[in-house]
Amino acid sequence: MITDCCPKSSTNAVHPHERSQFGSATFEGDAGFGSATFKGDAGFASATFVEADQFGPLVCGGRVVLSGAVFGGPVTLLFAARRLECRRTRWSATAEIRLRYATVDFAHAVFEYPLTIAAEPDPFVLIGGRQLLEEPFEGAPGAGVRVASLRGVDAAHLVLADVDLSGCLFAGTVHLDQLRLEGACAFDTAPAAVQWRRWRPVRFTERRVLAEEHHWRANRAGAVRGWNMAVLGAGRVGPLQLAPVYRALRKAFEDGKHEPGAADFYYGEMEMRCHADDIPRSERGLLGAYWALSGYGLRASRALAWLGAAMLLTIVLLMAFGLAQDIPKQTATGTVPAGGGKVTFEIDKDDPRNPTGNRFTGKRFEKALNVTLNSVVFRSSGQDLTTVGAYIEMASRLTEPVLLGLAVLAVRNRVKR
Repeated sequence: MITDCCPKSSTNAVHPHERSQFGSATFEGDAGFGSATFKGDAGFASATFVEADQFGPLVCGGRVVLSGAVFGGPVTLLFAARRLECRRTRWSATAEIRLRYATVDFAHAVFEYPLTIAAEPDPFVLIGGRQLLEEPFEGAPGAGVRVASLRGVDAAHLVLADVDLSGCLFAGTVHLDQLRLEGACAFDTAPAAVQWRRWRPVRFTERRVLAEEHHWRANRAGAVRGWNMAVLGAGRVGPLQLAPVYRALRKAFEDGKHEPGAADFYYGEMEMRCHADDIPRSERGLLGAYWALSGYGLRASRALAWLGAAMLLTIVLLMAFGLAQDIPKQTATGTVPAGGGKVTFEIDKDDPRNPTGNRFTGKRFEKALNVTLNSVVFRSSGQDLTTVGAYIEMASRLTEPVLLGLAVLAVRNRVKR
């Protein structure tokens, strides 16, 4: 039984051994370790902290191992370490973990009360106002904190603040839709450069991407460069498992009123649905068309490009086949009785004639443009069209407003709050 080991008021204590082990120890009072420095690993596996209200701040040049440890009361953990392992660690009260430089493995941790994992931007300050020295990290490019795994965690009470989630494994996390993300939490992105897959170019739109999608795409046959291979122990998951993960993260962003950020996770969810084995072929075809036309309603440039192409095609077809040769003239025919009386005339109009000769003139272009612009807003232009032209106009009035609506929807999804 260990009580008040390394009290907070102690000076910078350097443990000479490469490894310091406190596994299965019981700390009845305050664990302390304030201003302690561990050159190697600091092991607290399966330790019990009965009433430790603060653990640290301490510096560890290797790993801080808290796997299997139990915290009985509210506690604040302050570590500057290369890695923090909290696999199956149990918290029985609220907790705050403030870190520097660390990569956190939080797989299967258990907590029923709010728990926060946050990056500390500045060195820890000791009770006397002096900053904690961080000799093992001198020259390090940054003090950022990375989360390696949240698998098996119930995220209903979890808050992540200013951490890097680009390599985090989420599959298997429970209540992921209730996860709270504060500050600048970064995710990995899709490779933006144009790549070649066999004989055709492939370009992935830049968006937030889960590490597990990186692993899945990198392991596919004919995978392009830029997707990250899975690390040892990451396991294998596919679209069937990733679709609900993207859906849950989308809801978490929406609940946090971050609609533009949620759009990337909706895109990822739709991508996984397109490749999932349990989706019928007809639905996959529909999703493929939705992607091609507007990037699942999120890529306004794609919808506008299709709209411009459809309008250009409509203008060309109208100039070639749709506009009448001349404006049909109205004619009046009738009979005049010999003895006077009522005169009856019948007003008729000639059928539009198919165009001949030079069809691509400035005047015909102006008329075709007028018909096309009216079709975009679902209006009739009133122009005299041939039979073929009438069908071209109907097709234009059906497709072009849809493409315009998809473009407006994509803009709305990117700017709404």
